[in-house]
Amino acid sequence: MRRIGFFLVLASALALGTGAQAAPLQQVSAGKAVGAAWTFLPLNIGQRYGIFKRYGIDLHIVVFQGDAKLQQGLTAGSISFGLGSGPGMAFAAKGVPAKAVAAYFGAPRNLAILVNANSPIKTVKELKGKSVAISTVGSLTQWLVQRVSLAEGWGKDGIKTVALGGVGPGIAAMRTGQVDGVMGAYEAGLMLEQKHLGSVLVTMTKYAPEFITHVVYARDAVIEKDPALVTRFLKGFFSTLQFIKTHKAETDKVAEEVLKLTPTVAAEAYDHEVHGFIPDGRFNPKAVAVLKESFVQRGVLPHEPKDSEIFTTHFVPVRLSAK
Repeated sequence: MRRIGFFLVLASALALGTGAQAAPLQQVSAGKAVGAAWTFLPLNIGQRYGIFKRYGIDLHIVVFQGDAKLQQGLTAGSISFGLGSGPGMAFAAKGVPAKAVAAYFGAPRNLAILVNANSPIKTVKELKGKSVAISTVGSLTQWLVQRVSLAEGWGKDGIKTVALGGVGPGIAAMRTGQVDGVMGAYEAGLMLEQKHLGSVLVTMTKYAPEFITHVVYARDAVIEKDPALVTRFLKGFFSTLQFIKTHKAETDKVAEEVLKLTPTVAAEAYDHEVHGFIPDGRFNPKAVAVLKESFVQRGVLPHEPKDSEIFTTHFVPVRLSAK
């Protein structure tokens, strides 16, 4: 009888355990503004290593062609969350039904001016009057080129900008001599260096030391109707950032596969960019002030918006359980 009782208790415990683990995961779609950027890898890593599943989320990743397309996805409801640029927060003030719910990458250490390997330009001082390819007019890449020009005392237009739609077309134009340089991803510069085709002239950290390069967006409808999901998504995301900081080998492997980087470049990109992550999602007031100023300088908004128009602090700081 005792043995029968024991097995009944054991069976009940197993049934309860199985039931808990069999609870269905919530399917959630999240977008990346672009696919070829090291700073957007957290979604892939969190998905690959089951980190989002710990918070009840079955993650589906959607890749867009730029911030504007990401915002269109948020507007259409094809995604609930998105990883985009801090400057993209201006879209909310223009009517996009989504807001930033956390900041996750600070100064733009992931962006740099790239030049050809045989370029006569060896220092920033030699950029005066030269042309640099950017993504689009009014973009973050154009604003950063203007920041460099202003910092060097040449005025806003001391360096010419040429809008070519992205780093790929920009590099192609640079290789054929149509432009003197490109504002692009740091890892793209490392790949050029490895192939002896180009080099990183200067990264953008010192030109915007107080900045928010990347944020997590959530649709207004999700924020209002399912705030618990926003909290769970952010816990999964920032747990992934924590994982990245302590798992270089695993991160490099995903970078090689997703971004098609060589092992050497993946390792160098990690060492340079991992320090840009914001650990708890908080919005630095000084960085927010610079962002708002950039909205007006880039002609995106006629005046600086209120904080509540572009982001919410309801979900930050993100607090993770101690291991």
